[in-house]
Amino acid sequence: MVWSALPLTALVAACVAEAMPEPTEGEVLFRENCTSCHGNDARGGILVGRKKAPDLTSITARYDGVFPRAHVMSQIDGYGRGKLPAELMPEFGALLSGEQVPVEVDGVMTPTPRSLAALLFYLESIQGS
Repeated sequence: MVWSALPLTALVAACVAEAMPEPTEGEVLFRENCTSCHGNDARGGILVGRKKAPDLTSITARYDGVFPRAHVMSQIDGYGRGKLPAELMPEFGALLSGEQVPVEVDGVMTPTPRSLAALLFYLESIQGS
């Protein structure tokens, strides 16, 4: 058997690149878990008590043109719950477990549950839509 002349790091990188989720995978998760509050168009809906769920298509605009990956992942997984009461943003513990993929966050490759990365990439893809 003849092995490729590619270095091991290139082979690993190729495997990781194939395993990375696409925004369409995140869209499926969004439709299954988030539309009841954020709406089918991700622009937010009216919650209990007449509060409005945030418009998720304008996150970048709210952060001066930069999509805040760390903040968004914290909100989804519950670590950013400081401003949100638990009854408004549900916990997605089981959804956010399993296979990990590397996601660049603030210049650092961060092991991230695949489903969380997929949701992140979907939300990033719909900014300004």
